Amino acid sequence: MIPIAVVVCVMGGWCTVYLTDTLLRSSSLVKNRYESWLSSNGFTLSPFHIRWHTGIFNRLFARCAHLNPRFLYIWFSAGMVFGVLSMFVSVVLLSKTLLQTLSQMLAETPEGSHQQILQVVVPGVNLPVSQLAYFFIAILVSGVIHEFGHGVAALREQVRLNGFGMFMFVVYPGAFVDLFTTHLNLISPVQQLRIFCAGVWHNFMLCVMALSFLFLLPIILFPFYYTGAGALVTDVVEGSPSSGPRGLFLGDLVTQLEDCTVRGVQDWHNCVQHLSHNPQTGYCVHTAKLQLSWMAGRAYKRLDGTMECCSNNSMTDLCFSYSNNLESKLFACLLVRKTIEASRTCRTNTDCQTDFIPSLCLIPSLENQTRLFRVKHPPQADMLFVGYPSHLQYSVSLTNFVPRLGFLYPDLPVMLETFCKYLISLSGALAVVNSVPCFALDGQWMLTAFLEATLSSLIPERKNRELIGFFFLLGGSALLAANVALGLWMVTAR
Repeated sequence: MIPIAVVVCVMGGWCTVYLTDTLLRSSSLVKNRYESWLSSNGFTLSPFHIRWHTGIFNRLFARCAHLNPRFLYIWFSAGMVFGVLSMFVSVVLLSKTLLQTLSQMLAETPEGSHQQILQVVVPGVNLPVSQLAYFFIAILVSGVIHEFGHGVAALREQVRLNGFGMFMFVVYPGAFVDLFTTHLNLISPVQQLRIFCAGVWHNFMLCVMALSFLFLLPIILFPFYYTGAGALVTDVVEGSPSSGPRGLFLGDLVTQLEDCTVRGVQDWHNCVQHLSHNPQTGYCVHTAKLQLSWMAGRAYKRLDGTMECCSNNSMTDLCFSYSNNLESKLFACLLVRKTIEASRTCRTNTDCQTDFIPSLCLIPSLENQTRLFRVKHPPQADMLFVGYPSHLQYSVSLTNFVPRLGFLYPDLPVMLETFCKYLISLSGALAVVNSVPCFALDGQWMLTAFLEATLSSLIPERKNRELIGFFFLLGGSALLAANVALGLWMVTAR
């Protein structure tokens, strides 16, 4: 469910704006000045909606529309081709997403939602509150670039631009351009297509630019940050298994996870996945150091069938299983750090017979799905992690970038990476959604212009072409509505 605090803040904020607007409009002293100020500055207020319209950017749009006529013709013609193709691709993507959502709804345990290409995002539910700034700024930037494409394309096709504006609906920001409708209706369907497709084309190119910047980020930041030396810790969740005196701290450089080398964040995740999907690693211990605990021979089974031989309250001891080639399996309760701190990893006793000192392979006897990891972050002593591997991943935030100088902000590359990822996701989603043949979206006008350009000779009657377009729009609208409705239900109700 949506957190109550989020609902209260949103409703409280809008109620305050609406009540303030009502009081100012009802006051005989300030009513005229207030309404005149709103009108002169292009502001319009209504419940859960604020709109701003201005003409101060018209000259900027006009300059951009006349920079290089030949290039702009090729640019927007390529956008037209992309827009037409994206109409069909968007329908395929929405259909696939709908089938995935339905299969998850029918499944007893919903899995694989992270594999969906499109997913409904609700702030405070499946979007962390700490990343709301990235989300809303990325939406606003994507919307402005989208409308910038429409505006420049319209001026290039000799359609007058009345103005540009931005709005806020509930919590979602957006932008729009105001075009002179009469001019728009007088141009050819192909010219209309260039204008209508320019928005999704610019969103796609914004994705390409953000993706390129993301890949080139190590080169761009090379004078200030270096990569490939390990994964730098930028945050540790307080009270998590990764925190504490022997845990990880801000600024630690993780270089190894057991025998798995960590050169970056992706290596970290790969190592955790590898160790979690394989049997628990053992450790070579010299037989001279091996001392059976006072509970030796009194090991007992846990509820999941695994063996325990230490006190449940022990924070330093751990039960190990081993074989001395005389008995099938023995158990010993040992001090964990002292036992494995400088030990090699192993699977069987044979892996430990590499020197003249007799050694045995001791394997931690843990509950199912739990693991013991050694996390190396020199020069500090190894962090010993016991628990579910996923808890280790979620409790630590890491980055590939290590500052060359101490005063450099370690979170700056993370902020740039995160913003680029949101920009790619949201700008791409805006391109897909606006391409859908759906009422009130760009897809409606793209489809209408496309049918006029392609079917006018095959179907001379305009009413028949409009009827075909209506049924396409009806199907696209139903498909988009079903995705949004079921997606919201999956996010908020389950």
